[in-house]
Parts: sequence; structure tokens; C-alpha cells
Amino acid sequence: MLNFTLNNKKVSVDTDENMPLLWVLRDVLGETGTKYSCGQGLCGACTVHLDGQPVRACVLPISTVANKRITTIEGLSEDASHPVQKAWAEHKVPQCGYCQSGQMMSAAALLQQNSNPSEDEINQFMDGNICRCGTYPRIKAAIKSAAKMLRSDSSQANLGVHIQQVGDEV
Repeated sequence: MLNFTLNNKKVSVDTDENMPLLWVLRDVLGETGTKYSCGQGLCGACTVHLDGQPVRACVLPISTVANKRITTIEGLSEDASHPVQKAWAEHKVPQCGYCQSGQMMSAAALLQQNSNPSEDEINQFMDGNICRCGTYPRIKAAIKSAAKMLRSDSSQANLGVHIQQVGDEV
């Protein structure tokens, strides 16, 4: 039995220790927001947070998450109030939408580390997330908008809640 925290809830799973986290999330726990695409950790569609850091769930064996915190797109916020989610909607980022949960999880990790990234920092951090539809200009605009929201006084109160949800021990 392997125990970890998923979106602020303690969970236990009894699976092969080599099963990728992605399949545990989707097939065992029913968290289908994290997507499968390349299966090699190259495209970013499966990005989740492990103890607050972005990781590729498709190549991460479940054994590596024992007693750790996993946050998926479902755990970013319960009501789509995270600044990244608001900015994604504001800029109408998704086209097909398939890669967007991974894109948002990477963007949230970037902004958790740096609330005022330059265009080069955004490009570098998001480089491993592929969008077949080519919505990169909207993604960058949304990240810049989310960064502004995070820096504003009204969002700072909400940011503490989101960082706690994404990054603090339950």
C-alpha cells in the first residue's frame, strides 16, 4: 500500500510500484484532468506538481511519490479562481484544449517561483510544454496577466490560499 497526498487529500493505492503516476491518477483514482500524450515526458501534457515542483506524470513511477504531495489541475483550485485559470479564460487560450492542463500546471509552478517573469523566463520555463494548436502567444499573454493578478493587492490574499493548496503539507 502506497500513501500520498493528492489535491490535499490523503490517498492510499495498492498498485505495481513501477506503474506511472499518470495511470494511477487517471485509471485508479479517476483524476482525468491530467492528460496522456507522448508517454515519454517530452510534451508536458501530463504535468503535475510533486511537492510544489512540476513533474511529468507519464514517466514518474508511483513508488517515487510515497508520502509526498501531488497536485493536479483538479487541485489547482476548486472553483477556477486560481489566477492562471482566470487568465486562461480571459485570453481564451485553449483551442483543442488537450495540452492545457499541463500548460496551466507549468505556468502555476513558474509563477509560484517568480511572480514577475520576463518573456525570456516564460519561454525558457514553458519550453517543454508542446501545444499542437500553436496557442503560444495566448499562453504567454495569459501568464503575463496571471502574474499581474498575483502581484495585485486583491489577489495576494487569494494567492496565500492557492500556495497553501498547492505547496503546503496537509
